[in-house]
Amino acid sequence: QVTLVEFGGGLVQPGGSLRLSCTASGSSAAYDVIGWFRQVPGKEREGVSCIKLSDGTTYSRDSVKGRFLLSRDNTENTVSLIMNSLKPEDTGVYYCASGRARLFPWWYRSNEYEYWGQGTQVTVSS
Repeated sequence: QVTLVEFGGGLVQPGGSLRLSCTASGSSAAYDVIGWFRQVPGKEREGVSCIKLSDGTTYSRDSVKGRFLLSRDNTENTVSLIMNSLKPEDTGVYYCASGRARLFPWWYRSNEYEYWGQGTQVTVSS
């Protein structure tokens, strides 16, 4: 069993930055991948970025490459999504999720992940 909690959402102007954090508790043996997803009403949840905890390898969707970064703090079991140069189309509810490395290369598919946080709202608007 893994429990995930996200922090850090909010309202930001276009071009601004936000840092989302995901803290995991429970059995660390139950996951070795943390993914970030986002969802807007009427659309499917889409993969944003993920990190393999074993070696720090990250993957991101094309629309956020060069703007979003992932960092991890192993001592705090926390993975952060650092979002820069935010655009209105980045608006949505952001979720973190845990999974196993066998989900690669399909890291962007939400059904490959086992446990989910409650989500945090990110709104990019002037």
